[in-house]
Amino acid sequence: MRIDSVEFFYAAMPEVTLAADGSQDALLVRVTSGDYVGWGECEASPLVSIAAFVTPRSHGVCQPVADSVLGETLDSPADIARIAALVERNSMDLLQAAHTFSGIEIAMWDLLGHRFEQPVWKLLGYERSTPKVPYASMLFGESPQQTLEHVRAATAAGFRAVKVGWGGFGEATAERDADHLMAAREALGADGILLVDAGQIFVTDVDAAAARIPALAAAGATWLEEPFLPDAYRAHSELAARSEGVGIAGGEGAHTVHMATNLIDYGGVSYVQIDTGRIGGIGAAKAVADYAAAHGVTYVNHTFTTHLALSASLQPYAGLADHRICEYPVEPSTLARDITRTALELDANGEISAPDAPGLGLDVAIDRLGPYLRTVDISVDGTTLYASGNSAGRTATVDA
Repeated sequence: MRIDSVEFFYAAMPEVTLAADGSQDALLVRVTSGDYVGWGECEASPLVSIAAFVTPRSHGVCQPVADSVLGETLDSPADIARIAALVERNSMDLLQAAHTFSGIEIAMWDLLGHRFEQPVWKLLGYERSTPKVPYASMLFGESPQQTLEHVRAATAAGFRAVKVGWGGFGEATAERDADHLMAAREALGADGILLVDAGQIFVTDVDAAAARIPALAAAGATWLEEPFLPDAYRAHSELAARSEGVGIAGGEGAHTVHMATNLIDYGGVSYVQIDTGRIGGIGAAKAVADYAAAHGVTYVNHTFTTHLALSASLQPYAGLADHRICEYPVEPSTLARDITRTALELDANGEISAPDAPGLGLDVAIDRLGPYLRTVDISVDGTTLYASGNSAGRTATVDA
């Protein structure tokens, strides 16, 4: 079978704020091949991602993603890998190809899963989907008391692990940050897993990041995530050497496999966090998971948006029983909650697993998206390259 069409659905909340909340908009992707359909999601600016699919050719290695996808054969995981290589070669790093292709690639896996009536993790070669310990992913509060209340609410909901981040961490004094960290620890209790996300706030300033290590250690933080720019490998490595047992985590900003493996080889990270919606999809993320497992580094998913993205992010390491931690978006927007009919709920042990169902195992509720859909028209010299309506996304098709 061939890839007949790729449709985009650009949805957003009525008001998009400056909060570091990636669930405020979404770009869903629907891929059709014959009688089969698959869904995926990009984790990047929706409009830019759409443009990368339809943009006019710039030259031989700066072609629109569509040119490497539409009409291609899709019969097996090997075809997904082949198409990924085409995109990488034909578009290189000259447009947002990896981000755009991530959602398409995820949809291809979902489609094949439905075609063969297999969960994606089984198509990846795993025998079973192992339980993960989800951490409630949330922002720091405006005050230590608010941080305490947010974390306490998460523990009351059954979470044994919590990640707090952004919300001014690293912007003021180390003492201010320490107060928030101790508030989070108080709410979690002695046995809870505390994770901290710096959101790249220190850029490359190792001393500023290291000034927070004593408080992180005192609070029993398992890791400090993304202290620096994603490709600042030397800074990561230098901080890892001064981390006093606090693991350094990173990788969500990786949009190639090599960016992620470089963090392992040269950045000294103890945890590598991969977003399937950014790195190039499930296949690329699986390559990083395999590399991490072989090099003694713990693989962790990254997702802060929908449960469709959550399921996609679990597939690459579903069968790695020793890699137990997973991110879980606990305070998503109404948009993010409305995208799927069902969600991945915590079980009686406070754990989740990648669904044991065909594809990603979740149904997209496209009928709910009407209030959120954005209308987009992209044209060059009077020729329309992309047009969307309120009831459907743009279909890029290939002649039969």
